[in-house]
Amino acid sequence: MTARFAYRGRRLALGLAGAVLIFAAVMSGPVYADTIKVLLDQAAITKLPAQVATIVIGNPLIADVTVQPGGLLVITGKGYGTTNMIALDRTGAVLSERNIEVVGARGNVVVVYRGLNRESYSCAPDCERRITLGDGPEYFQATLQQTATRAAQAQGAAAQGAH
Repeated sequence: MTARFAYRGRRLALGLAGAVLIFAAVMSGPVYADTIKVLLDQAAITKLPAQVATIVIGNPLIADVTVQPGGLLVITGKGYGTTNMIALDRTGAVLSERNIEVVGARGNVVVVYRGLNRESYSCAPDCERRITLGDGPEYFQATLQQTATRAAQAQGAAAQGAH
């Protein structure tokens, strides 16, 4: 008779442990069915659910979104990491929740370390400077300044050509 009670007690304990694990998993946060992967400084397109009124991005330093006509959503990778996106309807009901993971480019990128300073180059087919999050501050600023100067010159030339 005591073996029977011990068996029931063990079953009850296992059932309670299982319930606690399920409760902990539910309370630890949302689980997302799929993840949208975006390369840093690039865009990805996905379709929005019908009736979306509001899009919430957990960390806009990681990803940014733009809603386009026809229910399209453009997601741009702004910084490395993972964030979430929640789509709400007009009443505030959640229509969709998805993870967005922003990763660095893998192909044709060469990284050079000069002591602690890092420099990134895009090598397709020739190696050219490319600013990437994590590059050394001097390299980053110099490349950014060159890019801004070039863009300003191109806009100035276009404005003169329009006259």
